[in-house]
Amino acid sequence: MLIIPAIDILGGECVRLQQGDYDEVTFYDRDPVAVAREFEKAGIKRIHIVDLDAARNDSRRNRKVIRKIRKAVNSTLELGGGIRDEDDVEELLDIGIDRLVVGSMLAKHPRKVEGWTRHFGEMFIAGIDALDGRVKIHGWEDDSGTGDMELAKEAGAIGMCSIIYTNIARDGMMEGPDIRRTKEIAQASGLPVILSGGVSSLADVEQAAKEGDGKIVGIIIGKAVYEGKINLNDAVAKFQTLPEAEMAW
Repeated sequence: MLIIPAIDILGGECVRLQQGDYDEVTFYDRDPVAVAREFEKAGIKRIHIVDLDAARNDSRRNRKVIRKIRKAVNSTLELGGGIRDEDDVEELLDIGIDRLVVGSMLAKHPRKVEGWTRHFGEMFIAGIDALDGRVKIHGWEDDSGTGDMELAKEAGAIGMCSIIYTNIARDGMMEGPDIRRTKEIAQASGLPVILSGGVSSLADVEQAAKEGDGKIVGIIIGKAVYEGKINLNDAVAKFQTLPEAEMAW
C-alpha cells in the first residue's frame, strides 16, 4: 500500500482543517517546499497536495508555491482544489502535476470531466468527500445533491484512474479511518481507491493494509505526520510495497 502524505496549502502555508471547516484551521510553521523535500527524503513516492484557496475560488494564490514544490521533488504529485475548466487542467499539467483530483466538477458536471479524460488521458482522480453518505463540494461547504456510492459508480464509468475517498466526519479528527466505507466505494466503482481521513497511528495504517483486501491501494496521512504521531520512515519501511509499475492510478 502506498503511503501518501498530504500538504494542504492556505495562503501559501501548510495547514490542516478539522472536518473541512475553514474556521477550524491549524497553521504549521513549515514551508510547503521544505516539507515536500522531507517527505521525499523519507522514501515517499507520491505527495497529495490540496489547494484550499483554489477550492474557494482563489485559484491564483498558491500556484507559485505549487510550482516550487514541483521543481523541488521527483515524487509523483497529485493535486486537488479548484480545478474547474480546461485552462486549470492545462496550467497544472504544464507545471508538471502528475494527477489531478477532481471533486466538485465531477459531482456537478460529470460529462465535462468525461471529456477531459478523453482529451488528456487517464490522469484524473475522483475526489469523493462525503458526510453521512452525501457528497460535499466547494471546499466541503455545499451539498452536491448526490450520494457517494452513486458518484463512485459514475467515476468508474467515465474513465477516472482512481478514487480518493474521504469520510469528512473522520478528517482531521485522528479517530481512525473509515475502512469499511472505503472498501464499499471500491466495490461500487471497480477502481483502485485511496483512503483519506482520520489516520492517527501506524496501527490505523496496518488495519487498512490488512482489511483493505487489495482494494485500498494507498492511504493519505496528514495531521498525524505534522503532529509527530506517525513517522514516515517507519510507515514506508513497513507498508509501502507497491512497485512503480502498479502506480498507474
